[in-house]
Amino acid sequence: MLENKLGITNTIELAKEEEKITKLRALELFDTNKIADFEIGTFNGLSKIHGYLFSDVYNFAGKIRKENISKGNFRFASSIYLKDILTKIDTMPEDSFENIIKKYVEMNIAHPFREGNGRSTRIWLDMMLKKELNKVVDWSKVDKEDYLLAMERSPIKDTEIKMLLENALTDKINDRNIYMKGIDVSYKYEGYTTYTMDELDNN
Repeated sequence: MLENKLGITNTIELAKEEEKITKLRALELFDTNKIADFEIGTFNGLSKIHGYLFSDVYNFAGKIRKENISKGNFRFASSIYLKDILTKIDTMPEDSFENIIKKYVEMNIAHPFREGNGRSTRIWLDMMLKKELNKVVDWSKVDKEDYLLAMERSPIKDTEIKMLLENALTDKINDRNIYMKGIDVSYKYEGYTTYTMDELDNN
């Protein structure tokens, strides 16, 4: 159970409130174009995205984790090396689709935050693709199981994740509906399915 600003002590209740609050913040990020103020392709830019989404829920929003974390049998980068790793990721090129995906994979291995890494980093990835290629991922075309398996294998070989995401690229970079569906799918990957962006947008 993560310590939170909401004073919630029930895991299921926290997940519901986190989803609602952070999805609304994700929508705000798009509608106000606040995201245009953030650096692209750097940890600083990623930390701003994370901070914007999660600042109402967690004190650690936008801050480098001090804990070691894992998912399944995979241990993410050790917290004591994180700052050095993030500095190296900042210098990685993002001048082609292949290099952008390599950078994305490395940031996923780093997993710099205590919680909310995937959801923040997928927005960060789309920002790089938008700037360099005038494309974004239409996440609604990326199957959850295919994505999770490809990401699990990506530290060894990133061919699968490259193919999966390349086949889902769209030039509708400013399409609100594509963005909203993408946020829903991004949250679905992590098991958050209580609210849809449409429901929240219409309330």
